[in-house]
Amino acid sequence: MNGFDRLLQPRSIAVFGSSWAENVIAQCRKMGFAGEIWAVHPRHAEVGGHRAYASLADLPGAPDASFVGVNPLATLEIVGQLSEMQAGGAICFASGWREAGQDALQRKLVQAANGMPILGPNCYGMINYLDGAIIWPDQHGGRRVDRGVAVISQSSNIAINITMQARGLPIAYVACLGNAAQIGLADLAAALLADDRVTALGIYCEGIDDPAALAAVAQAARLAGRGVVAIKAGKTAAGASAAASHTASLAGSAAASSAFLRQAGIAEVLTIAELVETLNVYHAHGPLRGARFCSLSCSGGEATLVADLTERSVLDFPAPSSAQSECLKTLLGPMVTISNPLDYQTYIWGDTDRTTQVFTAMLEGYDAGLFVIDPPRPDRCDPASFLHSLQAIEAAARATGKPAFPVATLPENFDEDLAIAMIDRGIAPLSGLETALTALAAATTPAGGPTWRPWPALSEAETALMLESDAKAILEAAGMSIPVGIAADTLEGLAEDIGQLVPPFALKGLGFAHKSEAGAVRLGLIDLCGQVPMPGAQGYLAEEMVTGGVAEMLIGVRRDPVYGATVTLGLGGVTAELLADTVTLVLPVSANDVEVALGWLRLAPLLRGYRGRPVADEGAIIDAVLMLQTLLETQPDIAEIEINPLIVRDTGAIAVDALIRKDIG
Repeated sequence: MNGFDRLLQPRSIAVFGSSWAENVIAQCRKMGFAGEIWAVHPRHAEVGGHRAYASLADLPGAPDASFVGVNPLATLEIVGQLSEMQAGGAICFASGWREAGQDALQRKLVQAANGMPILGPNCYGMINYLDGAIIWPDQHGGRRVDRGVAVISQSSNIAINITMQARGLPIAYVACLGNAAQIGLADLAAALLADDRVTALGIYCEGIDDPAALAAVAQAARLAGRGVVAIKAGKTAAGASAAASHTASLAGSAAASSAFLRQAGIAEVLTIAELVETLNVYHAHGPLRGARFCSLSCSGGEATLVADLTERSVLDFPAPSSAQSECLKTLLGPMVTISNPLDYQTYIWGDTDRTTQVFTAMLEGYDAGLFVIDPPRPDRCDPASFLHSLQAIEAAARATGKPAFPVATLPENFDEDLAIAMIDRGIAPLSGLETALTALAAATTPAGGPTWRPWPALSEAETALMLESDAKAILEAAGMSIPVGIAADTLEGLAEDIGQLVPPFALKGLGFAHKSEAGAVRLGLIDLCGQVPMPGAQGYLAEEMVTGGVAEMLIGVRRDPVYGATVTLGLGGVTAELLADTVTLVLPVSANDVEVALGWLRLAPLLRGYRGRPVADEGAIIDAVLMLQTLLETQPDIAEIEINPLIVRDTGAIAVDALIRKDIG
C-alpha cells in the first residue's frame, strides 16, 4: 500500500489530546475496531474510558496509526517522537500551519516526520469502514462493509456529508488531505486503490498537486476495472493574464481542469449527489463500456421526462431494432407503442414472468438500461406490489449480462434498506432522475490514454508581447502559412514599399494584444492615402487581404501553472469570446485528439459543409495545432501563442492574426 498500509489499516491506534481524542475512541468502539487503542496524556489517568499512558515511551509498542489532537507546537514534538520509534503514521488534526501563513512551521512538521506518513495538518483524518478503524474526531454516517468505494476530500465537512448519504452506497474509506504537507492527492489515491476491497474512487479537491501522478493512478485504476470520479472545486477564470488574449479568457483554470480530468479518464461531476451516484454505478459495474441506453417505465409522463432530459446528453437512446420491436409487440399487445424511451404501460403489472421477458427483450439490444420506478415509501405504504418489477429488473440484468439501473424520479423515493439489499446483489439503484442521468453519462467517460501524461509545469515568469510581424516570422519558419505583408516603424516607411502588395490590404498597428478593440486595424485599403498614425503603435504591418475562407478559427496554446500547457480551439474572429464555442485540451495531444475535439464544437457543422457550404480543410487545422504544440515544446521561453483568426479554406489555412508572448524573467 505504498508504505501507508499501517496508517490506513492499523492494528493499533494511539490518540493524543483529550476531548477530540475521546471522540476518536468512541467512534472506534462504535464501529467495532478489534485492535489496540492507546491513549496518551501527561496529566489524565484515562481518556475516553481507556487507561492513559503518560508518554510515548510508556506505550506497549510503536502504534500503527496515531491521532494527534494537540496544538501545533506539541504536534511537532509528538510527530518527531513517533517517527523515531518507527510508528506507522499520524493524523495531524490541529490548524495553524500554512493555511494561517505559517509555512515555516509546516516545513518543520514534514522534517519531524522524517518520512513517516502523515495526513494533514489541519486534517480530520481517516475512516476505514472495512476494518472499523475510525481515526476521526467527529460523528459520521457510515457503516461497516466488506467492500466499497473510497472517498478523498480536501474538505472535512464535505467528507462528513458524504458519509451521511442514505442511498445505500457502500463506503470503504474516507480520508481527508488537509494541507497535504507530505501525502498528496495522487499518493493517497494510489494507497487507497491498492486495497483490493476498494471498488472505485471519488475525489473532492480544490487543487491537484501532481497531475501526472494522478493521471497514472487513474489509468491504472481503469486497467483494473475501477473508475475514478471527481469534483474539482474552486475553478475560476484566469486572472490578470486574461487581458492578454482571447485564449487566456476562454481557457481559464476551469477549462484546463476539466480537460485534464477528461484526458486522464477521470469522470467529472459538479455536485455531491452526482459524485455519490457515479460511485454507485462504478461500484456495481466499473466504468460503463457503452453509451447506448434504453429506458423503460410504466408511465408516459416518466418516458417523456427521460426523453426531454436526454435530448442533449452524451447518452444515446436509439429506437429498438425491428426484431426487438416485433418481440415487444407480441409481449405487450397492440395498445403499446414500441419506442425508446418505452412506456410499457400497466397491462403486464404484477406479472413477474411477462415483465421479465419485456425487460430482457428491451435490454439485450443496448449497452445498459434505466428502469424508472419509484417504490412506495415503506413507512406509510406497502411496497410489495412493486417488488415484481424490481425482481424483473434483476432478472433481466442476469439474463443479458447488461447493467440495469432502477431509477427513482425523486431522490428520496428509494428506501435505503431496499437500496442496500439491491446493491448487495449487484444492482445499483439511482436516486433522482436528473442526477441519475448525469451520473450514468459520467460513468461512460472514456479511459485516458494509458501512457498520456501532461507536460511538467514551468515556473511562472513575467512575459512580454512580441510584435505581430516578429511573431509571424516565427510561425512562418515553423511551416505556417501567413499573408503576404511588409512591416515598418512608421507609416512613411511603409509607404515606400506598399507597391509590393496587391490591394486590397489590411493595415495594422503593432504592439497591441487586441488590435480591434484598440482601433489599430484598418481593412480593405487600396493605398495609404489619408492614413494617420495610430496612437500607441510600435510600428505598422500591411498585409494582403485573405480571401476564399470557409471558416475563421481560433487556436491558442499557452503555459499552465498546474497542467503544463493547454491548447484551445474554436470558432474565432473578433466574436470569439461572444460565441464561446471552444474546447480546451491539455498538451500533449495527437492528431486524433484534435480531430475528435473539433467534433465537440457546437458550430462544427459550419466546418463540414452545413447546408451546402464549402467544406473546411480540417487537416490544415490539425496541422496548425500540432505545429504550435511543437513550438511550445521546443521553445520553453514561449509562454503563449494565439492565432485568431486562422482563415481556413477548402484547401489549406492562413494565420491572419498572431500573438506570441515570451518570458522575460
